[in-house]
Amino acid sequence: MRHEVFPDEQAIRLPRAVQSLYLQPLRRQADYGVPTCDLQLRSYSVPNLEFFCDFALRAAYYLNLPAFGAVPLPKITERWTVPKSHFIFKKSQENFERITRRRLIQIRDGHPESVQIWLAFLQKHAYYGIGMKANVWEYSKIGVGKEMDRESPAMQAAIDEKMKLLGRDKTEGTVQKVQELLESERFRVQGG
Repeated sequence: MRHEVFPDEQAIRLPRAVQSLYLQPLRRQADYGVPTCDLQLRSYSVPNLEFFCDFALRAAYYLNLPAFGAVPLPKITERWTVPKSHFIFKKSQENFERITRRRLIQIRDGHPESVQIWLAFLQKHAYYGIGMKANVWEYSKIGVGKEMDRESPAMQAAIDEKMKLLGRDKTEGTVQKVQELLESERFRVQGG
C-alpha cells in the first residue's frame, strides 16, 4: 500500500508573524475600565474600513493599550437628485446615493502619552479613503482647581497683553487724527 501525500503536508509553513495576520488581533485587558480615547473611523468602502480597524487594534496591542471594538455605528445615507439637463428637459433627472460606514474603537485605561503615540502612528500610516475623529480624555489629580487659581494672574496678564493689540475701544487718537487731517491746508487745497 502506497502512502498518499496530502496537499497540506506539502505546503510550506508560514512564519508565525505571517500566520498571526490570519487571526483576530490580540487584546489587552482593562484594569479599571476608564475611557481615555474614542476613535471613530469613517469610510465609503467597507473592506478599507475593516482593514484599518484591524491595523488600529494591532497597533494598540503593541503599545500596551486596552482597545475595545471595532463597534459598528449607524451608517449615514445621503441622497440627492440632479437634473440631467436644463430647461424643458428638467423631468429627466438622476439620483445619487452615498453611504458612509463608521466604526468605533475605544481605548480604556490608556496612558495619555501612549494614546497620543497611537493616534500619531495611525495618522502617519493613514489608509486612503479613511477618515478619523478622536475624542481624548485626560484625567488630573485632585486639587487641580487650586493650581489653576495660582496660575490665573499670569494667564490674565498674557490675555491683557494680547487684548491691547486689538485697539478697537481706543478711538480717541483716531478721531483727533482724522479731524487734524480734514482741517489741514493740504486737504482743503485738494478738495476745493
